[in-house]
Amino acid sequence: MHEVLFVTSEMYPFSKTGGLGDVMGALPLSLHNKGVNTAVITPLYGRMNLDGNKVRLVYSDLHVGYPWSPITAEIYQVDYHGMPVYFVGRGEYFDRRHYYNTHTGDYFDNCERFIFFCRAVMKWARLLPEPPAVIHSHDWQSSLVPAYLHYARYEESFWKNTKSVATIHNLAFQGRFSGRLFNDSGLPMSAWHMDGAEFHGDFNMLKTGIAYSDAVTTVSPTYAEEILGPEFGCGLEGILAKHSGKLLGILNGADYKVWDPRDDKFLPCCYSSANLKGKRECKKTVLREFYMSDQLEDRPVLGFIGRIRDQKGVDMLIDIIPRLMEKEIGLIVLGEGNLMYEAQLLELMESYPGRLSVQVGYTEDLAHAIQAGCDIFLMPSRYEPCGLTQIYALRYGTPPVATAVGGLCDTITPYPSPEATGFTFAKADKKLFLSAIEQALSAWEDRESWMKMVQRAMDKEFSWDRSADEYIRMYRDLGARI
Repeated sequence: MHEVLFVTSEMYPFSKTGGLGDVMGALPLSLHNKGVNTAVITPLYGRMNLDGNKVRLVYSDLHVGYPWSPITAEIYQVDYHGMPVYFVGRGEYFDRRHYYNTHTGDYFDNCERFIFFCRAVMKWARLLPEPPAVIHSHDWQSSLVPAYLHYARYEESFWKNTKSVATIHNLAFQGRFSGRLFNDSGLPMSAWHMDGAEFHGDFNMLKTGIAYSDAVTTVSPTYAEEILGPEFGCGLEGILAKHSGKLLGILNGADYKVWDPRDDKFLPCCYSSANLKGKRECKKTVLREFYMSDQLEDRPVLGFIGRIRDQKGVDMLIDIIPRLMEKEIGLIVLGEGNLMYEAQLLELMESYPGRLSVQVGYTEDLAHAIQAGCDIFLMPSRYEPCGLTQIYALRYGTPPVATAVGGLCDTITPYPSPEATGFTFAKADKKLFLSAIEQALSAWEDRESWMKMVQRAMDKEFSWDRSADEYIRMYRDLGARI
């Protein structure tokens, strides 16, 4: 019996575009290691990293019935560290270069793709010898599953004891589509109302999951409070307030098996809070790798890793780069997204050779190298449900400068506290951002005090072990048999 079946559109190391993939690569395994019988189901994309795992077909011709009656899916399986991971296969939906979109925008058939995925999940789960105790869906791509389960309970006793949980990793992405597409979802018309799937005449898949799940979680306590108001509620603050009694914020953890400078396969030299010599070697290496001036070995080097878009405050960073370059510092940027911002960053790089390096794209090895080789990490997010890169930065001894929002508030102790692990500024404003960086640069000059902050940051613990215990308590509070 699968006590908890996770439903997700991505899972590291198989697929990843951001934090969701990292979370799904760590949380299910953490529960599994605590004795919870977990499994994960996710799409079989054409561009996947199988990481040496053998994939086998376990079921063919699974009748899904959408968008036309004969359509079927294949179910594949990998045994991942002793935990089953299932993959829903259907070439025309998932065998694409990207998961959700290209630079020109979202795939036109995303609604159809993920209705198909959610229906396939329910069809596959119905074939299991016993129903899961909990089906735990993540973000809009799997948010129809709680609604399907809600209505299935009325039709089949098989589902009567199965509980549903919907986790919001980023409320801004809701899966909002034309209202006419609701008719293809397979949900009854009784779900089409303002407290259900309907949202200003449109079909909103995330809202549907919020309305019909037994519990809703977000990925940090502060974000769970923020989304109840209009500033961060993205138009869903009303439905969230209506269901606030089942809303819970559980802080994400970091997978320290992957992100730990004491044992990191991507680093030329490992290090710890007790012995930081290796961090200086990592800095020398990253400067060479990004063609930065050797003179920066003795000056602060700032790093940014993230999606190049407004949410991450990239526009603010672009605006202050000329001011930063006056301060004899270095800056390394890694990410991809908005083509205009990418072009602006690349143009600025030409103006500051050896001082500013921009790498469009993302690779794990470069992300680890930047975390280890930089002195200060920048995270000027307009909103941040949890954030993982600042948690990684703490562990790598790279104090973050971040906006005081969401999970950034829950993970960073701001300067000038005696227990400071980083720097925060009140809101997404480029003047406040620049001022916070200047504060960090000033603190960096006091080498003894700075090294103590670095050590405090590295010794902070945000493991999945703690978060997994909170999820187990929540499942049991719902009455799940775990």
